[in-house]
Amino acid sequence: MGLAITALFIWIVIRDVDFALVVSAIRGANWLLLMGLSVPSYLAIVQLRAMRWRHLTDPIQSIDVRPLFRATAVGFMANNIFPLRVGEVIRPWYLSREVGAPSAALFGTVILERVIDTIMVIALASIAIALRGAGEGGILAQVAIALIPVAVAPLVGLVVLRAAPELVIRIVGWLLRPFPARFGNYLVDGLGRFGEGLGALRGGAHLFWIAFHSIVVWFVVSPIPMLAGFWSLGIDFGSPFETLVAAWITLAAVGMAVAIPSAPGFFGTYHAACKLALEPFGVDPETAVALGTLLHGAFWVTLTLLGFAVLRSRHTSFGELEKAAEESERPPFPGANVQ
Repeated sequence: MGLAITALFIWIVIRDVDFALVVSAIRGANWLLLMGLSVPSYLAIVQLRAMRWRHLTDPIQSIDVRPLFRATAVGFMANNIFPLRVGEVIRPWYLSREVGAPSAALFGTVILERVIDTIMVIALASIAIALRGAGEGGILAQVAIALIPVAVAPLVGLVVLRAAPELVIRIVGWLLRPFPARFGNYLVDGLGRFGEGLGALRGGAHLFWIAFHSIVVWFVVSPIPMLAGFWSLGIDFGSPFETLVAAWITLAAVGMAVAIPSAPGFFGTYHAACKLALEPFGVDPETAVALGTLLHGAFWVTLTLLGFAVLRSRHTSFGELEKAAEESERPPFPGANVQ
């Protein structure tokens, strides 16, 4: 299904594009400017996400930011090479192996982090569209509105689990009674440990720093590669303000697109998002596709190489990562090898 979705988005990208013009734009791009701004930005994003994750994991176990950085880098790399965003499962597995914290509880923090990022994408799109004009939102505004329940529903569920874990576990246990005992016990036990990862919802300084790092990641640092792409291709939006709004809208579109199930590495969905986001600004399809290709290439290469560098520095084989990815796709039914 992921391959079919990727093929669909690639068709959306190439259906009205002159590839000779795309290649010409890529060749004429200022690669030094693009990589000189993008690579440090992606490294800073990994660092900021690790710092935010520390406030999410602190209620479980006090963890230094360095192993959090390494696990985040490995998670990004895994998302680039494995399907189904399995990097979100590998990340807590890798951190658990390094620091000894319970992986199920760490996975709870990853789910919470994804909900926070969805809220930030909606906020980014809403603010950018409001600054540009409500009538200019187009498909981006429609998708942002559609994502609101996607973000709110899990957040409500997480809050309920945090506020009344015993009640939720009893209800889930009752619902699982028709299923084999081993399967039910596995899920109930996992849900209890998962709830431990929601300790950051207790408020106070944790919530402040989580919000602060989220805003810096999405509104300040993540737009820099977008701006670098604009400048490297000589795309002129008329004013610095309009350029920043275009960067925010493009970033929001990419954030929504990469959430769609697709082939590993977000090929197709990333490029289509850039094209659809920039059409209302009058950017021609060839330049938009060239931009998406350059931005995606800088993103994919930087974070994939960073993840491989972490694996090498920590003497972790790629085969161990593949095994963890395979285990994450195996349901815990009776007869499965469940630890």
